[in-house]
Amino acid sequence: MTDRPPTTSYIGRSDIPRGWVDRMPHPIQPYLRLMRLDRPIGTWLLLLPGWWSLALAHFGVPDFTSVGLFLVGAVVMRGAGCTYNDIVDRDIDAQVARTAVRPLPSGQVTVRAAWIFLALQLAIGLAVLLQFNLVAIEVGAASLLLVAAYPFMKRITFWPQAWLGLTFNWGVLVGWAAATAHVFQKEALLLYAGGFFWTLGYDTIYAHQDREDDALVGVKSSARALGRATKPVVGLFYAIALACFVVAIAYPSASIPTLALLALAAAQFTWQVVTLDIDNPMNCLVRFRSNRNVGLLILAAIILVRY
Repeated sequence: MTDRPPTTSYIGRSDIPRGWVDRMPHPIQPYLRLMRLDRPIGTWLLLLPGWWSLALAHFGVPDFTSVGLFLVGAVVMRGAGCTYNDIVDRDIDAQVARTAVRPLPSGQVTVRAAWIFLALQLAIGLAVLLQFNLVAIEVGAASLLLVAAYPFMKRITFWPQAWLGLTFNWGVLVGWAAATAHVFQKEALLLYAGGFFWTLGYDTIYAHQDREDDALVGVKSSARALGRATKPVVGLFYAIALACFVVAIAYPSASIPTLALLALAAAQFTWQVVTLDIDNPMNCLVRFRSNRNVGLLILAAIILVRY
């Protein structure tokens, strides 16, 4: 591997972008990339469900200490998840064009160093989790079972995106528990269900970038399972997600601004599906990344629900 930064925004089909990480001291660059700090979209998609839950439980005005803790927790736990995923998948990643130059398959970081780095991130995540009540701590700790199993799902099922939906939206349950000391309440479960179908949709879009390489190395995905049926099925996933969000947030009453923001989220979902080109990796990436906007619209709708 060359020490020079890439000369374009991507190295071939690699998912390593050129940016601020290239200006950091060289020894820490691979660890920042292991955490995906150069690609914050994943942190947003992990963080926003927790913020939704905090906001809805607090009637639109969440506790800002909890908001900050969730931010720190999302950064380190997304980093820990990515580090663990890269350890488990390093041999597969070496065979896929988009992932072959990641720190582990390219040899920039040893497996031992990656395990140590993972332990450090988990320790920080635990310190954050211990700031909450016992119910939230128990719910948060349970998420490690989902995280531990996730990298293996692509080996046994064509629907690893469903497992990711369960995992990435667990923050809804942690946030609700942190705010109320309860979990199994209607609003929390509806938000969680909505987040699940949202993730199932956007990660299916994302998986189409690797559809051909995945088939060659034997990795399963919903993109491979759906193929040309992706657009209508993703549209169905998004419709179910939106219905769950509307019932959780707007029923039995909601303000006009909340309804307008939910309508904008619906328009964003529609744009993603109508303009999706599953044979164009950049098209898929742009539509996947636009889900940060969807998440922010839903958050704003919750904040304005009573105004």
